[in-house]
Amino acid sequence: MKILRYVLDGKESYGVLEGGIIKEIAGEPFAGTAFTGKTAALEAVRLLAPSRPKSIVAVGLNYKQHSKELAMDLPAEPLVFSKALSAQLDPLGKIVKPEACERLDYEAELAVVIKKPCEKIKKEDADEYILGYTCLNDVTARDIQHKESQWLRAKGFFTFCPIGPWIETELDPSDLRLQAVLNGKTVQDDRTSSMLFSVPFLIEYISSFMGLMPGDVIATGTPGGIGPMKSGDEIKIVIEGIGELVNTVA
Repeated sequence: MKILRYVLDGKESYGVLEGGIIKEIAGEPFAGTAFTGKTAALEAVRLLAPSRPKSIVAVGLNYKQHSKELAMDLPAEPLVFSKALSAQLDPLGKIVKPEACERLDYEAELAVVIKKPCEKIKKEDADEYILGYTCLNDVTARDIQHKESQWLRAKGFFTFCPIGPWIETELDPSDLRLQAVLNGKTVQDDRTSSMLFSVPFLIEYISSFMGLMPGDVIATGTPGGIGPMKSGDEIKIVIEGIGELVNTVA
């Protein structure tokens, strides 16, 4: 099931996408999907980031090749940091390069969307707390990241967290093809089976020190192949079983 958030005639709603038609959901989808009876064609709406998180938790250096290209040691345990909520960007939105940034990079990532409150969860129980999965671009000011030990500024500028286009609820995240496509050229191409730390392990680890709430997002790390974007570029994050998240650089 594909759950999305959208605007139609000035109204924000959640819905379920079936065959190009959106069936509107009454309220939020975290406790179930009760339909209002209203429908809309996908092409008639404007898609929004598919959840409204209270936290966006990202995982760094979760793929061996990415650690290697950054000349950083593989972490012994997950390296986690926050993306600013104000960094969220809708599908088809424009990524804006800030004046302070000299190199603006893409990072293709699988994102997990949380379904219900969780704290101190065991990895064996993680599936009970997952609503589904979506695409995320962990946009990074690479030059700022290299000169600061904390990554919040490098990762947290406005528009630095494109996410979408929807949440796929029926998906096994353990071995999915994950790609970044820049101006039609594939620049990142790996499988989620290459992760150092799996999705269930990450949920256990993160929930051991902080609570997660419905709609919260965990970005699970990027594979090797990161690189810069410039004004006018189109960047797609493509994940098997989900679809593609498309944005341009302003």
